[in-house]
Amino acid sequence: MPKLDFDIITLGHGSGGTLTSQLLDTGVFSLLQNELLNKKHDGAIFNMQGKVAMSTDSFVVSPIFFEGGNIGDLAVNGTINDIAMCGASAKYLSLGFILEEGLKMTEFWEILNTIKFACEKAGVQVVTGDTKVVERGKGDKIFINTTGIGEVHEKANIDINNIKAGDKIILSGPLARHGITIMSHRQGLEFETTISSDTRALNKIVIELLDEFGEQIHLLRDPTRGGLATVLNEITKEANLGIDISQKNIPVEEEVYGACEMLGLDPLYVANEGLFVVVADAGIADHLLLQLQEWEHGSMAAIIGEITEQHTRQVLMKSNIGGRRVLNMLAGEQLPRIC
Repeated sequence: MPKLDFDIITLGHGSGGTLTSQLLDTGVFSLLQNELLNKKHDGAIFNMQGKVAMSTDSFVVSPIFFEGGNIGDLAVNGTINDIAMCGASAKYLSLGFILEEGLKMTEFWEILNTIKFACEKAGVQVVTGDTKVVERGKGDKIFINTTGIGEVHEKANIDINNIKAGDKIILSGPLARHGITIMSHRQGLEFETTISSDTRALNKIVIELLDEFGEQIHLLRDPTRGGLATVLNEITKEANLGIDISQKNIPVEEEVYGACEMLGLDPLYVANEGLFVVVADAGIADHLLLQLQEWEHGSMAAIIGEITEQHTRQVLMKSNIGGRRVLNMLAGEQLPRIC
């Protein structure tokens, strides 16, 4: 790894420009180099084919390092996943840093290397970006903005208007790992087993599913801030339909459920970073589930419910003891600084 002759990000009269240039040349450009980024232009020029999906997001997670990842791969994966939910595979990213004076260089290098690894694993390139430094106390170590662009799969037709009564709702894995990881760090909790974030890129598995099932996949959503309950409620309201789900079918790992109880949180409302919800035609749901379960992170994937014309604009959940209750939108504020 390249070594710079300063230990922290600094602001200074006369030296700030030199330090920023050294930071970019020896760090960012060296680690993330590719044909487009190497041009060091204010933007990037590239060719795309067919329909294009684009998404942007800003990441302010606290703490910036946590079990299973850090703010760097969270930023990369988060934007890749938003594009994947459009039925597209991200190809290019922009990367914007807001660095607080005093950030340790060792921390910045670790974040940069994690970004590099996440991009390589997902098959995307950082092609343009920006770096700003703000005075000590005017930020919180580091904020990251990523914008992604990718090509929409030729078989994709992801649209809220496509869902219909009888469609099945499939969840790709167990709930609440990311949010509980962050909250455990903040509260200083320790568990017998390590709970780690589920941050990961979803583009490759989504493309595999679209290759196989195409337009029979009606909707894709990732339950990040606000969790699964929020996503399901948004679907009912946007589609003017109802949703029935079964609590016993919703995968939650035992240690995560226990942590939620300790923290007074409902896993249905806790953020996730490596999960997605599929609304698919009932005729292919079982086959889609089997393919999803063969994915390295999909062993706990499950069909958790279905779309209905009854109780429109509401989510009803059948509990483990057989009762039914309305699953409302989150009352109060969402957990802050989760992503």
